[in-house]
Amino acid sequence: SASREYGLPVRYLQEYAALGTAGGIHHFRDQIRRGDPEAFLLIHGDVCGHFPLAEMLAFHRSLPKSNLVTVLATEATRQQSLSYGCIVEDKTTHQVLHYVEKPSTFVSAVINCGVYLCSPDVFQRTGAALRDRHALEGDHLDALSLEHDVLAPLAAAGRQLHVFQTSHWWSQLKTAGSAIYANRHYLELYRLEHPERLARPGPEGPTILGDVFVHPSASVDPTATLGPNVSVGPGARIGAGVRIRESLVLANATVCDHALVLHSIVGLDSSVGAWSRVEGTPCDPNPDRPFAKMENVPLFNADGRLNPSITVLGCHVSVPPEVIVLNSIVLPHKDLAQSYKNEIIL
Repeated sequence: SASREYGLPVRYLQEYAALGTAGGIHHFRDQIRRGDPEAFLLIHGDVCGHFPLAEMLAFHRSLPKSNLVTVLATEATRQQSLSYGCIVEDKTTHQVLHYVEKPSTFVSAVINCGVYLCSPDVFQRTGAALRDRHALEGDHLDALSLEHDVLAPLAAAGRQLHVFQTSHWWSQLKTAGSAIYANRHYLELYRLEHPERLARPGPEGPTILGDVFVHPSASVDPTATLGPNVSVGPGARIGAGVRIRESLVLANATVCDHALVLHSIVGLDSSVGAWSRVEGTPCDPNPDRPFAKMENVPLFNADGRLNPSITVLGCHVSVPPEVIVLNSIVLPHKDLAQSYKNEIIL
């Protein structure tokens, strides 16, 4: 478990209802404040990145005591910024002067990363916001939006909200294609900070190209070629002559001899038959646009057709030998009998 591995206490706190992005922390405020912490870290579950948490904490400690929240921010393109929380800051003090969540027109290219360092005093603000909501709407559900009910008022109040910008990579995880993109960057982080975690090519194989992670319990045939940007989970089995690139092979999955897997996720306990081809279309940000982020493209286009994306095999999916699965999503527990292209297999 994470608690044993890192030597830290880990607790899971479940909301009694959907309480929004701030209602949950307010509901569990007594547990969060237990031990009288100097500050607490809040990270949204649908973001990933190279978070400079130590530097962010040092910056947070350097701010006036009136500061309640420090927001991690990055830069986006002008058009993409409309899909995020936008921040207008004082470039000298880094105080947030204005905050707007998903504006209809351009406000700022500086966007909220969904990572916050909060003073325990922020619960005074959430409590006041909750009382205002109860008085205004007449209900007693403790739902609060961190972005609308806390950050925007703090920015308007002045000196209570500051921003710490990062130039490291960051992405939301809103689509399946985001997992492939995130995997690539986490493997790069392994190479830079924990190279011992990556697979290394040996004289007897397999062939390793670029950044590749292979779990110690996985089995990879010496004639297979993996990489770049491949992760192989525990108990997975990779057969002879297999080629895998830009993909995730999850726990106990099997890729049989001479199969090809490109830009795809092979789910838990799934199998890809010999000489089969499982391939998707990459959904990477535009490399020619500085600060471009992943586009959260919907599943279907305006004509009702499936937008090209990575291929995802759910858990316990069986792909027979000598077929092609292209740009498709296969739901769990399916035994395929033919090739599929641009389809969702229910």
